[in-house]
Amino acid sequence: MTLPTIRAGALSSSAQPSLTSGDGELALRRWDVGDAAVLYTAFQDPVIRHWHARQMSSLEEAREWIEDVNQGWQQERTAQWAVSRTDDGEILGRMALRELNLHEGLADCGYWILPDARGTGVAPRALATMADWALETAGFHRLDLEHSVGNEASCRVAAKAGFTVEGTRRGSALHTDGWHDMHLHARVQGDDCSEQRKHLS
Repeated sequence: MTLPTIRAGALSSSAQPSLTSGDGELALRRWDVGDAAVLYTAFQDPVIRHWHARQMSSLEEAREWIEDVNQGWQQERTAQWAVSRTDDGEILGRMALRELNLHEGLADCGYWILPDARGTGVAPRALATMADWALETAGFHRLDLEHSVGNEASCRVAAKAGFTVEGTRRGSALHTDGWHDMHLHARVQGDDCSEQRKHLS
């Protein structure tokens, strides 16, 4: 009885867009099979392994993951970007919109940043770039973002990118060390994030 927020085929009818941060320093682009070594190395990092249940045991698995997420764009179920510097193309991390619900205009956000780029402002700038595109260009109504209550760094990233804390979901995510309570953040189309943008660094 409701009209779709985003019509079916609106995303897949064109190539996944490349995005650039407001300061022009970061690029978000489609993953390429040539990135498999970087992706595999990322999932060997203890911090990424701690906060993400997804593991990656080989280069072949990394290639399969890249092929799957690129098919995910065509199937309108996920959108995943490699985050890199615009000057040298070095991959710094990953941004993702997962569990796309085009009818209601909903998506979940996920991300990780490689060790050398942490604490440099890459994560909040890249997250804000992805969220701006999703809400202002693609037409999503709401973006959810959850992280473990123990992941304070992720909480700061979400806040800087304009995601408001809405509450805590008890025991809602299974990590490698057991069940975690999760902070729920969200951005909704039309939110005024001007104050948070002053702290995008």
